[in-house]
Amino acid sequence: MWLIAAAGSAVFAGITSILAKCGIRRTDPDVATAIRTIVVLAFAWLMAAVVGSAGQVGSIGPRSLLFLALSGLSTGASWICYFRALSEGDVNKVVPIDKCSTVLTVILAIVLFGEVQGLAVKLLGCVGILAGTFMMLERREQDHGVTSGSWRWYAVGSAVFAALTSILAKVGIDGVESTLATAVRTCFVLGMAWVVVIMRGKVGQVRGIDRRELFFVCISGVATGASWLCYYYAIQNGMVSVVVPIDKLSIVVSMAFSAVVFGERYTRRSLTGLALIVACTLAMALFG
Repeated sequence: MWLIAAAGSAVFAGITSILAKCGIRRTDPDVATAIRTIVVLAFAWLMAAVVGSAGQVGSIGPRSLLFLALSGLSTGASWICYFRALSEGDVNKVVPIDKCSTVLTVILAIVLFGEVQGLAVKLLGCVGILAGTFMMLERREQDHGVTSGSWRWYAVGSAVFAALTSILAKVGIDGVESTLATAVRTCFVLGMAWVVVIMRGKVGQVRGIDRRELFFVCISGVATGASWLCYYYAIQNGMVSVVVPIDKLSIVVSMAFSAVVFGERYTRRSLTGLALIVACTLAMALFG
């Protein structure tokens, strides 16, 4: 069941990237992140109420609460970096770098949780994912008029914080119902997102958001909420080093939609890199 949940997380995460890109063409990415987190929070608590775990919030232990909080803050940092990168770079460049969080997560899971089953496959898979990512980044920035390379640093930051999120969440949801854990940690994501907006003096931009972009921002929030519910159920019941690679297959969904929606084109080298990433990810999920 947790394998199905991991696959569902990948599908919804892939859709999220495209919807979010549609919502930040003119909207500031920090503001968009803060608004969409409200939607995610509402969705998460609604689902917690539906499954009947909302009333158990008072029984969460201090240790679990601490790690859920740290996971939420790490997620907030990852989002801020990710949507800043999407606002400045192409989806087909940003997403592969972000998905490199798979490599760091797998390594941390091996070291911290002792997930050494299929160790050789996991390590070779990590090397293949890095090689595939390098191949996908060969296109020149001038192709789409991008003059700044700062999106790369934001994309790398997104990957690092995303990896930390998975590890911290694995510890935090120990003994806590996964839907409730998702709702609790989203509270901390929301707090961090709005602190960033306030500190950067962007609160006044909230009222001026284009309605069409606001719609996409909100829908991306729903997709994120669905992805999270699947993801945290999967890592609670399965191995992090297997769940994360499956989740990162969302790259296929993102890349397909970016070609259709945004007209982003791929060279033979970039498609080969994508195929390598997918092949290594599947190998890690099936044999790792």
